[in-house]
Amino acid sequence: MSRYLCFVGILLLFSACSYSQQEAEKETPNYAEWVELTKGMEYREIDAPQKSFIGDSKISILRMDPQQFRFDLFSATQHDSVTRNLYTWADTFDLLVSFNAGMYNLAKPLQSRAYLQNGKHYNNPNLLENFNLMLALGPKPNTNRSNIEILDLTCSNWSQEQQNFTGFAQGLRMIDCNGNPMFWKKKIQSCSMLIAAEDEKGWFYLIFTRSPYTHNQMIGFMTAMPYGLHDAIYLEGGPETSLLIDVNDHCIEKVGSWVSTTWERDDNNHFWRLPNIVGVRKK
Repeated sequence: MSRYLCFVGILLLFSACSYSQQEAEKETPNYAEWVELTKGMEYREIDAPQKSFIGDSKISILRMDPQQFRFDLFSATQHDSVTRNLYTWADTFDLLVSFNAGMYNLAKPLQSRAYLQNGKHYNNPNLLENFNLMLALGPKPNTNRSNIEILDLTCSNWSQEQQNFTGFAQGLRMIDCNGNPMFWKKKIQSCSMLIAAEDEKGWFYLIFTRSPYTHNQMIGFMTAMPYGLHDAIYLEGGPETSLLIDVNDHCIEKVGSWVSTTWERDDNNHFWRLPNIVGVRKK
């Protein structure tokens, strides 16, 4: 059945939160009680440690054992140069999970803002300074590497790692290779966001919030989680933020909305068309 028929509530959670407004309302999240979607894939939602100004302040977490799944990078420029929403990407390539493969260039909407390569195809061949994390997927034969990894470019040998994987998508660093928080010094901004990370067992995490938080608040939330997260990479924020899970009888849709100063709106209720995504399939 087409994923257009999947029914799930898309919660409209929005806020323009500040440190002072949230500091007074703190909660202890429940980090246990995962729901198994299929073997090697678990999902749960928690209450964020601090309330957003608007919305229910939920954090959605999907985690996967990379050895159970195949991860692929899909780029419109490698196919027909037509952007697609996640429903269409997922239906076209029979994906269990699909999500943003990093930010894209609004001035050149088919191009990633940072380095993005799939095999011999380069959507963007330029490494961006200060984008210090890299999604690496599609390990080459005999490399003994995981099906998806997040590389800290300050810890890894980039020229060597290029020989180990076939796909790469670059993004901003929120937690480094040693699990240390990398608090941002840029302008404070609140937004919906999607983040990927790894845990101490090597499982791959996707962490989504519709309710806007600052990047530093989310960094604090993640470092307080009991999963031993490291190499947390910022994938996207605002209304472009997209996560679709369609596994067995579970259909979960997550779309973002709010960005301080540029998209201070609470009305986005659909997936935007994206040029580049990561898709997950059974091996």
